[in-house]
Amino acid sequence: MSDELVRPERNLALELVRTTEAAALAAARLMGRGDKIEADQAAVDAMRAVLDGVEMDGIVVIGEGEKDEAPMLYNGERIGNGEPPMTDIAVDPIDGTTLTAKGQAGAIAVIAVSERGTMFNPGPCVYMEKLAVGPSGAGIVDIRLPVDRNLTALAKAKRVSVEDLTAVVLDRPRHEELIAQIRGAGARIRLISDGDVAGAIATAMPNSGVDILFGIGGTPEGVITAAALKSMGGDFQGRLYARNDEERGQAIAEGYDLEAIMGLDDMITTENCFFAATGITTGDLLKGVTYTADGISTQSLVMRGRSGTVRLIDAHHRPEKLRNMDAVGYE
Repeated sequence: MSDELVRPERNLALELVRTTEAAALAAARLMGRGDKIEADQAAVDAMRAVLDGVEMDGIVVIGEGEKDEAPMLYNGERIGNGEPPMTDIAVDPIDGTTLTAKGQAGAIAVIAVSERGTMFNPGPCVYMEKLAVGPSGAGIVDIRLPVDRNLTALAKAKRVSVEDLTAVVLDRPRHEELIAQIRGAGARIRLISDGDVAGAIATAMPNSGVDILFGIGGTPEGVITAAALKSMGGDFQGRLYARNDEERGQAIAEGYDLEAIMGLDDMITTENCFFAATGITTGDLLKGVTYTADGISTQSLVMRGRSGTVRLIDAHHRPEKLRNMDAVGYE
């Protein structure tokens, strides 16, 4: 095969949703059993097995960690069957491992893909400050502005009062001051224990009850979120956050600007991107995996950046048939 870049032309998201379905089905079998490591490993195994059959030459830019830390879906791993198109891949087999282990709402399996060389690699930067809104807030908010000004601007754009807005924030000690500022401005707050990919995407979903996401969360999750919000017409802004002097020094040494504000086009530099997510446990964004005598049901979101198409897919699976194709995740 030539080294010339072959870009994705077909809707890869419709194939990638099989990978998130497999991860969700595998993780759901361990839902509520208290072992987030086992649940995450089951999701990784299932996602990796299905990815092998996807027609693409992919490189994992954001995965489960470095090769010596993660036996599969590690950063730099080659994914797919090796045929064109050439892609960058970000995976989060479970966004919300604790939610899954505790049987709590809102855990999802996620993957994002873009053409080769277009996905931001966070390197040593594990965390970032985030601001996410749906289409009505795009171009209206600014992560550099005080919380109350952003809430006032968003309320005006949505033609509601600040008191009608709901902000989603990760429930962490580091957010005590942020939470106080949101409450001081008069907005409502939905605190989440994990899963800020789902929380950010919910800001762009009609009738989700969520208007804006604030706070510091994972940088890998931020890049994955950017792929979704590019398709949905929302806005996402991030600023890299160093947890200590050692991390700050490493990031600066590798050329990262910790003061720069990154937007959607900095994190995914193309419209040629795809996103898929499948619910593990039922939450505001997606229904979780459910079991009946007739089979297993899943619900997924599938998006394509170039067309802006967002699909909600309800699927029914017959385990006895799936086992004949691929045993991973369906037992």
